[in-house]
Amino acid sequence: MQPQPAIFEEHEIRRVYDEATEIWWFSVVDIIQVLTQQPDYQTARKYWNKLKERLGKDGSQLVTNCHQLKMTAEDGKQRLTDVATAETLLRLVQSVPSPKAEPIKLWLAKVGYERMQEMADPSRSLDRARETWQKHGRSEKWIQQRMTG
Repeated sequence: MQPQPAIFEEHEIRRVYDEATEIWWFSVVDIIQVLTQQPDYQTARKYWNKLKERLGKDGSQLVTNCHQLKMTAEDGKQRLTDVATAETLLRLVQSVPSPKAEPIKLWLAKVGYERMQEMADPSRSLDRARETWQKHGRSEKWIQQRMTG
């Protein structure tokens, strides 16, 4: 599984694609950070921990449907991070009162549509990767090395 961060309103959302199951896994804390409009990652993480606790007490299956994968943290280290599928995130978004809920739902639908396009035409994913790296300021040489292995 290769990390492929996505951008939502200038926020980087960490995600990985599992080719075996053809499922995108998104960082729950990254989504919570956008929903709660928290500039601080740690505050968003604490919010998620409280929400997770509350949902667990209510018997919600949302927490059960979340998994943990290693993702690159703010400090550059690989750390276990709560992740969820787009379907689970759509349900989770409804648990957080936020004006950002509807834009996130639309964004998740767009991400799903893009993946369907990439499955039909794999060259689209290469084009998208190149475009993302250019936005991140990577040099053409760096991009070419990355794409050719």
